[in-house]
Amino acid sequence: MDGGNQSEGSEFLLLGMSESPEQQRILFWMFLSMYLVTVLGNVLVILAISSDSRLHTPMYFFLANLSFTDLFFVTNTIPKMLVNLQSQDKAISYAGCLTQLYFLLSLVTLDNLILAVMAYDCYVAICCPLHYVTAMSPGLCVLLLSLCWVFSVLYGLIRTLLMTRVTFCGSRKIHYLFCEMYVLLRLACSNIHVNHTVLVSTGCFIFLIPLGFMITSYARIVRAILRIPSATGKYKAFSTCASHLAVVSLFYGTLGMVYLQPLQTYSTKDSVATVMYAVVTPMMNPFIYSLRNKDIHGALGRLLQGKPPK
Repeated sequence: MDGGNQSEGSEFLLLGMSESPEQQRILFWMFLSMYLVTVLGNVLVILAISSDSRLHTPMYFFLANLSFTDLFFVTNTIPKMLVNLQSQDKAISYAGCLTQLYFLLSLVTLDNLILAVMAYDCYVAICCPLHYVTAMSPGLCVLLLSLCWVFSVLYGLIRTLLMTRVTFCGSRKIHYLFCEMYVLLRLACSNIHVNHTVLVSTGCFIFLIPLGFMITSYARIVRAILRIPSATGKYKAFSTCASHLAVVSLFYGTLGMVYLQPLQTYSTKDSVATVMYAVVTPMMNPFIYSLRNKDIHGALGRLLQGKPPK
């Protein structure tokens, strides 16, 4: 492979964060624990929402889909990561790498768009409460979610198809946790100007526009909350969207640590930041949303005790 072109049928070596056997054992148990916690937390949220008819509202509808996305997201990367940490063979095929990249791009985008829709739901609930039932009808919720899926699938497909045009030369070793866009572009020996241009332009459209929408929504939410005369009313209104705001901050904070930098400065030192958005964020989301949510607490309690919803 060295000095040659890595095309279809070739392999990459995913070496991970460390080649030390001792550190790999520690990383294996750490990632396995985080994966199991993530799967358990998100599955419980999905089951609690689906089993309790009182949670069949727009907010919980989108939350269940966010949990499903996070569940799929970690399953796309962590199982292969765990196998590599326990195996001497750390190879991943060219097709396998692109498949992992496709789902990574699509699911990160889907997470982002669902969070934007949830911000709109919070805005309507607080700023237009009298019109909430009609403004967030079941049909509109399904339509918004469908659009999120369509944009996510198209974005992942476009980025992955462009990656198939890239030629890889030299070392096939990837000192990273999984097949990630910036890492693969750094290995390229062909002209990546088109890829980088599309990456920046589509990234601005698919991430910065929803982020701007969320910032605008929360600015109006804060203004509406400040107009509420009672402290109790302000607290109740703020608690409605506090969990979502925490998740948005965690998601964009960790994502920004990885991608808000030039391609030329991107290195394997960014692995820690990648772990934050690829592993820690999906693990924390169920806890953030259920920490102070009495509805989720009640539904989980009835689910675990085998009691029917009241």
